Amino acid sequence: MTGAYVAYVGTYTHENSVGIHIYDVEPEKGALTERKVIPINNPSDLIVSNSGKYLYSIADEGVEAFSILPDGDLKSINKKWIGGMRGCYVELDKEDRYLFVGGYHDGRVSMMRLSEDGSIVDVADGIFHKGLGRGIAERASRPHVECVKVTPDQKFLCAVDSGLDHVKIYRIDYERGRIKLADNLRCELNSGPRMIRFSKDKRFAYVLCQLKNTVEVYRYYVEEDQPVFEWVQSVVTAERTEGDSSSASGMERSLDGKYLFVSNVGINNVVIYEIDQETGCLTQIMETRISGDYPKALAVFPDGQHFASLNHDSDEIRTFKINYEEKYCLMDARPVGVETPNCIYIHQLGDE
Repeated sequence: MTGAYVAYVGTYTHENSVGIHIYDVEPEKGALTERKVIPINNPSDLIVSNSGKYLYSIADEGVEAFSILPDGDLKSINKKWIGGMRGCYVELDKEDRYLFVGGYHDGRVSMMRLSEDGSIVDVADGIFHKGLGRGIAERASRPHVECVKVTPDQKFLCAVDSGLDHVKIYRIDYERGRIKLADNLRCELNSGPRMIRFSKDKRFAYVLCQLKNTVEVYRYYVEEDQPVFEWVQSVVTAERTEGDSSSASGMERSLDGKYLFVSNVGINNVVIYEIDQETGCLTQIMETRISGDYPKALAVFPDGQHFASLNHDSDEIRTFKINYEEKYCLMDARPVGVETPNCIYIHQLGDE
């Protein structure tokens, strides 16, 4: 099975969709062919373990663990409550010891202990963010953790809070199963930080701000055992005019580390930036209208020559072929119909 790819797409299930959609992937064609759907309640985010053996997903009940079968099919292992309200984002450390969950509704960060057999054991630790946001709108009036991401050195957990305009940095104690606040990266007032990604060489961090429509670039390093985020650059993802409701929605890096992709809702486009390998700075090289509504998330195909846009409000996935030399993208396959797609993970199957 080496070389074969599958894509797992999470959806909202409050209408007709029933769970995680599994697709066979043809990377060279940018094609997705649906195989089956795994029932689960509102799998709004999911992740595959670093071992490639397990998949973990948000569920209404908390989080659910699955075994990944040789053909990419999923078999449920167990479910566990996360210690708070429904989560929105999942993350793993490199050794698959813990599952970290971000909670949009209650501003909670949960640390879940995992077993060697892939099952979720229990809640090891959890912290509720406190405080009031500085904005007027509800989304900016209280904590909303939208993304949790372990730093490349595996020492810290970044919890991106759009309500507080903060990225809280927690030190991870793997032996005791604890997280403790180590620093607080304060973003601009009412910028609404949504997610964070790191460069392939581990030296730079990219924070997507959905209300400000920017990517904030930071140099990341550890000094005297403390995390340091040194601001480098701010790049506008979409110019906002009076009455415009556009906002930055998704961000992913290509596997080769050369490009950063950002989606914007409202204007409904995807912008591709080239990453300067020395400075980490971004230069926009092309912009593509995705011919759909509300590109909530995106994925870069393993070959780096295609990307997929999950158009949440038009119930579809569209894939595009990238021409880096001529600096344009063209839709490369028929749109795939799927109700309210939220997240996607493209996984390479191994020898089984």
